[in-house]
Amino acid sequence: MKFGLFGINMGPCVDPDAARRVAQEAEACGFDSLWTGEHVVLPDPQAPPSPASPETPFLDPAVSLAYVAAHTKKVLLGTGIIILPQRNPLVLAKELASVDVVSNGRLLFGLGVGYLKPEFDALGIPFEDKGKRAMDYLAAMLAVWTQDKPAHAGPFTSFSGIQANPRPRQRPHPPIVVGGHTPPALRRAVQHGNGWYGYAMDVDSATACIRGLRQAESRHGRPADLGKLEISVTPRVRLDRDTVKRFADAGVDRLIPYRPRPTVDEILRDVRKLAEELIA
Repeated sequence: MKFGLFGINMGPCVDPDAARRVAQEAEACGFDSLWTGEHVVLPDPQAPPSPASPETPFLDPAVSLAYVAAHTKKVLLGTGIIILPQRNPLVLAKELASVDVVSNGRLLFGLGVGYLKPEFDALGIPFEDKGKRAMDYLAAMLAVWTQDKPAHAGPFTSFSGIQANPRPRQRPHPPIVVGGHTPPALRRAVQHGNGWYGYAMDVDSATACIRGLRQAESRHGRPADLGKLEISVTPRVRLDRDTVKRFADAGVDRLIPYRPRPTVDEILRDVRKLAEELIA
C-alpha cells in the first residue's frame, strides 16, 4: 500500500511556511504523494452538497504544487481533483506542464467534473454538459502535450496552428487520474485514466466503486496503452493496520488520508503518527 496526504493547499497549509513544513515532513516519513483539493468559489451561505464553509481557503493547485515542488525532492504532486470543465484547457495545460517541469516530472493530474451547480453558475459554465466538456478539454490538453503539430476539433474547444512549450517532463504526459463515483465517472476513469480517485470512502463504498470500475471495463473496454488502473482513495474512516489491509484486499493501491486540523503543528503530529503506525 502506498500512502499520500491530502490537503497541502488548504486550511493551515495556505501559509507557505506551513505547507513547506508539512510537505517535507510527509516526504521524510515515507508518504509517496501530496494532494491538493479544489473549489474556485464556494456557495455562501453553505448548503448541501457544498463540502466546506465559504470561508475555507484553497490555494490554486498549480501554484501550491509548484511551491511545494521547490521544497521537496521526490514526493509526487497530485491534483485531487481539478474541476476540469471549469477551466480553459490550454491555460490549464500550460500551468500543469509548468508544474511537471519545475518538479522534474512529479505531477499526477487528477481531474473531475464537479458537482456544485452554484460554482458553475458563478463561473458562467453550463452545468448540464460538464462530463462531455471535461472529456473534450482533456483531449485538447493531451493534444497540446503530445502532438508535434497540436490540433483539436471538439464540441467545446478547437484549435490548430499553435505550439505550447515546454511540454511536460513526463512522456507521453503526466498520469491522468479520474475522480468520481457515478457510473459515468467510472467509465471515464476506465477509458481515459491511468488511475481512479475516490474521495471520502469507507471499505464498502470503495469496494462497490472498484466493482463498478471492473464492470465498466468489461462493458466499454480499456485502451491497452493505459496499463493497469491505479486505485487511490481518501478514506472517511480512521486508519489502522486492519483497515488498511481491508482496503488493500478490496484492490486499493494508495490511501490518501485527510484529517482537517486547525494548526500546522497538529497536522505534523498526524503525519508522524500515521507514518509510525502504518508506513514504518
